[in-house]
Amino acid sequence: MNVPLEGQTVADDLRVRACVPTLRALLERGARLAVCSHLGRPKGRVVEELRLAPVGELLAELLGRDVHTLDEVVGPQASGACSSEDEVVLLENLRFEPGEEANDPDFAGALAALAEAYVNDAFGSSHRAHASVVGVAQRLPAAAGLLMRDEVQGLERLLHGAEHPFVAVLGGAKVSDKLAVIGNLLERVDALCIGGAMAFTLLVARGTDVGRSLVERERVPEVAEVLGRARAMDVEILLPGDIVAADSPQEGANHETVALAHIGDRLGVDIGPETARRFTEVIEGARSILWNGPMGIFEVPAYSEGTRSVALAIASATRSGAYSVAGGGDSAAALKQLDLVDAVSHLSTGGGASLELLEGKDLPGIAALRA
Repeated sequence: MNVPLEGQTVADDLRVRACVPTLRALLERGARLAVCSHLGRPKGRVVEELRLAPVGELLAELLGRDVHTLDEVVGPQASGACSSEDEVVLLENLRFEPGEEANDPDFAGALAALAEAYVNDAFGSSHRAHASVVGVAQRLPAAAGLLMRDEVQGLERLLHGAEHPFVAVLGGAKVSDKLAVIGNLLERVDALCIGGAMAFTLLVARGTDVGRSLVERERVPEVAEVLGRARAMDVEILLPGDIVAADSPQEGANHETVALAHIGDRLGVDIGPETARRFTEVIEGARSILWNGPMGIFEVPAYSEGTRSVALAIASATRSGAYSVAGGGDSAAALKQLDLVDAVSHLSTGGGASLELLEGKDLPGIAALRA
């Protein structure tokens, strides 16, 4: 339930809706619930703007039941509420407590004392060894929620049971965030379509001039090595050949679509139509698709067409029987903006968690459930 807020309103309810089936299933079986969540990054102190009260109101609406929202995480109020007849208690933001991120044993023990069993449905936090993710699971009978099950099965299907051709579409700002993912995917995919600002570091590694586009210069040697591995493994890596070049990334800046060779002293802010056409052709021929990250600065309408083209291509392939997984907050936001949330086989609620799973890592939250 770590969701964006605008004042006292939940701005995007995707994550809250995603865990409602688990809450309903537990309530229907007679359970009473102490619901716990992070919200934002208050760093172990109370931040009034990051209280969970707006989430409690939304949760009550979605469940059609009263939700007793507390203003503390552990303590007399929490103990009293969790031993009452209240059906649903929402604890205050876990990250108000310094013991949460430190996985402090005393805090984990106090949290575990509020309940008799533990369910982790927060896939998006399961790459963090925090008290509510790991410590409580070690102290109570523990299980995965329905969302957690779907997330793990959806991503594992791509990693270990993908039908071919398998195409990964990666975007976003930094190649450093996704180098390990690319390395792990090379052994699994048939092609990689790479857009967003991260593509420019790969283009520089290939010796291409990218003007003032964002480049992680210190990563170029690693990227060159990955490109070499891809060639040796016969994995096709498709990079932009034409782009939207702008004087600045801001809305209203002068911009035009050009071949990359004509970028000049400008920066790339989106893939161009010819690149989008090449990506679409590869995507529509796929049987398995992973998408993580936008193709440009999609929040700016003039720089959103590449992301829109990729989303539509993935939706088309999915309708034709391909299995598709979209992950990361920006990919989810783009699908929502285009009214295509239901057009992929699985929309992941985890950004960092899905990336770490795709890197081949064992997430602490999942390992704790198996222990």
